[in-house]
Amino acid sequence: MDLFRSAQAVADAGGDGIVDWDAVAVAAKAATPRGELDLSADEQTGYRDDVRDARDRLRSVGDVDFELPETIEIQNRHHWIDANIETFRRVVEPLEGQKTMFPGVSRAVNTGTMAITLGFLGRNVLGQYDPLLLAESDAHSLYFVRPNIRRVTGELAVDYPRFRRWIAFHEVAHAAEFGAAPWLPGYLEDRMQAAVSNLADGQLNREAYGELNTAMTAVEGYAELLMDQAFDDEYADLRAKLDARRQGGGPFVQLMRRLLGLGLKRQQYERGAAFFEAIAEARDIAAASAVWERPENLPTDEELNSPGLWLQRVDRR
Repeated sequence: MDLFRSAQAVADAGGDGIVDWDAVAVAAKAATPRGELDLSADEQTGYRDDVRDARDRLRSVGDVDFELPETIEIQNRHHWIDANIETFRRVVEPLEGQKTMFPGVSRAVNTGTMAITLGFLGRNVLGQYDPLLLAESDAHSLYFVRPNIRRVTGELAVDYPRFRRWIAFHEVAHAAEFGAAPWLPGYLEDRMQAAVSNLADGQLNREAYGELNTAMTAVEGYAELLMDQAFDDEYADLRAKLDARRQGGGPFVQLMRRLLGLGLKRQQYERGAAFFEAIAEARDIAAASAVWERPENLPTDEELNSPGLWLQRVDRR
């Protein structure tokens, strides 16, 4: 880790854009230990079996037809940062027309902010299903950040193959729902672009942001429902230990979690899971899967709190 090199990259940020993305990559990686990626043959086989078994179990339990992404990578932290630089650039692109009084200073601040964000996430993300929103390609990717999975395994004092398998099932569950809803990436892209575009004018598009938050709550909640049914082991202890770990950390860690909305993501898990559990209990998983048939079947904010309203509107049985 080279903090001086990281700071120097931010200070030297140049170009015409509001962010110097080359400097972001240098600064984020300089401030983030790469991590080991020396996998044994058994570990490579373990990852492959975990992903394959997750696919088969989720297809069976969820009664959803989907394929795994063409790109499945076991990464170190620098690999993850490189893979996500373009995603962050696409999200920020609508803001490029913003005018500032001191563009050089603003660019350095923006570059530093993005570098800190990517570095923090690169040190903490365990796995990621990436639908490549706002990309020209419709390809999807699945990433496992092996150094983080190994580190957290030690911090939680849990069995590594079991924890790794749990992460695989969760990320493949996201592949299942996006596979069941080919319209979902476009839906999320439209709301994301609307929300970010309005920020360029100093306004928040509350409707677009609300629809985006509701959709992501459904995405996280449905994945939790599938996990409950498909994972071939108990995992309440893993969830409890991971939640307790998220409550810890120093002031910087807690600040970053709040700024990045990671607490909101946990709320999405809980709220979405409660909604889908109620639907599955009242009907079955197939009824819950109807949410992915078309955009109109997504629950509203009110229906997330009152699943019976959603059943009255959508379920035809």
